[in-house]
Amino acid sequence: MLFEIRGFRFCSSARMLAALVFILLCIQPGHGQVCTEGFAYDRRARQCIDVDECRTLPDACRGDMRCVNQNGGYLCIPRSLYNQPYRPETPVLPEPVYPDPSAGFSDTFLPAAPRSVEPSYPRVRSTAQCLLGYAPAEDGTCNDIDECETNSHHCNPTQVCINTSGGYTCSCTEGFWLIGGQCQDIDECRYGYCQQLCANVPGSYSCSCNPGFILNPDSRTCQDVDECEDEPCSHGCFNTYGSFMCNCDEGFELASDGTSCIDLDECSFSEFLCQHRCVNTPGSFSCICPPGYYVYEDGRSCEDINECDTGNNTCTTAQVCFNFQGGYTCLNPLQCHPPYIEVSDNQCMCSAENPACRDKPFTILYRHMDLSSGRSVPADIFQMQATTRYPGAFYIFQIKSGNDGREFYMRQTSNVSATLVLSRPIKGPKEVVLDLEMVTVNNVINFRGSSIIRLTIFVSEHPF
Repeated sequence: MLFEIRGFRFCSSARMLAALVFILLCIQPGHGQVCTEGFAYDRRARQCIDVDECRTLPDACRGDMRCVNQNGGYLCIPRSLYNQPYRPETPVLPEPVYPDPSAGFSDTFLPAAPRSVEPSYPRVRSTAQCLLGYAPAEDGTCNDIDECETNSHHCNPTQVCINTSGGYTCSCTEGFWLIGGQCQDIDECRYGYCQQLCANVPGSYSCSCNPGFILNPDSRTCQDVDECEDEPCSHGCFNTYGSFMCNCDEGFELASDGTSCIDLDECSFSEFLCQHRCVNTPGSFSCICPPGYYVYEDGRSCEDINECDTGNNTCTTAQVCFNFQGGYTCLNPLQCHPPYIEVSDNQCMCSAENPACRDKPFTILYRHMDLSSGRSVPADIFQMQATTRYPGAFYIFQIKSGNDGREFYMRQTSNVSATLVLSRPIKGPKEVVLDLEMVTVNNVINFRGSSIIRLTIFVSEHPF
């Protein structure tokens, strides 16, 4: 397995966390001497000498790496660094570099940086049976001495001793780097190992998430929480990244707590929402009308109920039902007071041959109409004209009685007609009786006579 630290590549076993370790023991025959891997027995010198792997191994280093022989091993160094001073006896390793966190999260930590450990098996120049680091066994063979178990190693307290064949090496536990001979904690948070929140601890780290997120099974990335599943809103809920939003049904507004909904009082928005009166209801409103009216199809306007058409009235068969805005009245049969006599259902006449009719209107015609309270002015409300015309005659129209408040006046529109005009608003409910007189004047025959329209006006209580 290969690890790369600022341009250096080291060959190591997958089990070892150190950058430079010794692997399986290589035994070479020769006069009973055994040598560890990386050494070969020299018969002439009668000792184990280093093997130059850079020459003996084909393609020991690949790419832009240059092989540098070491005592008992070798190093692969970038060619750009090769010309820098390098002393195998007391090497100074460059500061370790973590992998780029943007490339994704790894499932394991990087191993601790390698350190150069002077082999504990010095070159043996004697003819002893076993090399240093081995002890003779009863059967005459040489057994490896476990320096870590016998506590005969020289690792400092921050390091971990790892026994090797014929020696040992000092390394660091996971989550620590070997820097300057000391094992120093790796600050994983500095390199973005966590997606959101990170807390460094000696030899490791701990990830957590912001509110609205939960930690994924990989213990590093965070996943949005769908808060709407717990139904936090009283009406509608909309999940957002890391949070949520509540919304309310029509006719409600969001309360200050952001989750509950309160009713809107639509009636307080405008006094013109309903024609008569507005009643607030949960989430809506309704319009009501006064007696004598019903709510129109638009749900806001008030329309008059014609009690005379619906039959919902108290008039007798002898009476005549007259409907007006918001109500009705029962008109009694016409009674003409002497010297007047009835000539139709709504007209009384005083004959010219009757001396008692002198200086009295020739006819009295009874009419009825309704008027909305507070109607805008000026308004033409009634028209009057001569039905019988005499040659050489002209006509005068005037209000003879009933206009005490001067709310009306007559405007002559032609020589035979005039219009009754409402000049001032009238508040109801009120009943007004006006005598509208048409005076006929004929100077040729020296004639002057008049006719009356007795107009009864029912002013409603409401302006509709």
